[in-house]
Amino acid sequence: MSTSEASEELLQEFLADPAHLTLDLAHARCRLTEGHEHHHPEVYLVDLQQRHLVPQTDVAPVLPVDGSLAGWAYRTQALRVEESETGGVTAWLPLLDGAERLGVLGVHTPALTTATLVRSRALASLLAMMITSKRAFEDSFVRHTRTERMHLTSELLRAFLPPRTIGNSHVVSTAVLEPAYELGGDAFDHSLTQTKLHVSVIDAMGHDLASGLTSAVALAACRNARRNGADLPTLVRCVDEALAGWLPEQYCTAVLAQLEYETGLLRWSNCGHPAPLLIRGDQLIVDALEREADPPMGAPAQLSTEPRRTHEVRLEPGDRVLLYTDGITEARTREEKLFGLERFADYVIRATAGGELAPETLRRLIHSILDSQSGGQLRDDATILMFEWRPPAR
Repeated sequence: MSTSEASEELLQEFLADPAHLTLDLAHARCRLTEGHEHHHPEVYLVDLQQRHLVPQTDVAPVLPVDGSLAGWAYRTQALRVEESETGGVTAWLPLLDGAERLGVLGVHTPALTTATLVRSRALASLLAMMITSKRAFEDSFVRHTRTERMHLTSELLRAFLPPRTIGNSHVVSTAVLEPAYELGGDAFDHSLTQTKLHVSVIDAMGHDLASGLTSAVALAACRNARRNGADLPTLVRCVDEALAGWLPEQYCTAVLAQLEYETGLLRWSNCGHPAPLLIRGDQLIVDALEREADPPMGAPAQLSTEPRRTHEVRLEPGDRVLLYTDGITEARTREEKLFGLERFADYVIRATAGGELAPETLRRLIHSILDSQSGGQLRDDATILMFEWRPPAR
């Protein structure tokens, strides 16, 4: 039996054995590499702020996302190979769940053959799916990806947040949110249906547990309406009613939007929030999505006699749309200068021109903002969500 046939049989036996459903990651990895004593795979998960790759064993060292070949594989979502200090080579493969970057898999082997590479790619895919399915209830994954103690409001909001990045053949949506461990009321959501991308960015009043509850109720109401088939105006109304009914003293600003995959038609509602930005090619299309904002969501909307407005625009292939909270543009450098819209947009434009992937663009952008702050701390929550419409060529 050839090596590839033996690996395929091992994989089939693993998946066919019901016992694999209850195995932890370490035991599953051992089962999947039985008979390949010269191949030593190591799983590294990225930390919450995407600065470090943390090994899932105590043997290997933590690796920086910036400044290591493992980090290069994570940043580019591509294979990287380097000579090992103990002989042989180490292949670094990205751990991806769909469009979401989880970390990397390091495979140490005497030589990287075609069979080894195929087996390693299959192992990375399977382990990524296992990590995604188990991290909701196995706290070991969460602890490995945190470097600080998380505040209660942050714990509440993060329980509601979706993966950082989602996508399909037509669109990719990605988001970042800081301060990672001390959130107040910022939140984001994005989801895919057969025909549309749904996105929202929310900024609740205040910076306490009540703010977190406001954003949590807004997210829940939004999802409930969306999953019941509501159109955008109905969805916005459902969020208004939920907040006014359950948290009448609270309110939030938000942008809720839907993008049709096939046509590029973008619909959005702006509820007291900063206007989205449109980047086309190498320039910011000034005021392309600037519209007069409606009142914030919740009680303020109930007091208004004017109906909510839904705006429309048709995107062009390759367009990138940015939704953000005012913590981004109002962030100040050490010299007390505002980060501002112009610098914000320019960063994304330069990253796009360099061919950078959307999740990597936002990772580096939020780090740039944080690193420019005094003490590396933001004065307010800062959230960015960016989606790119990239329909297949006809």
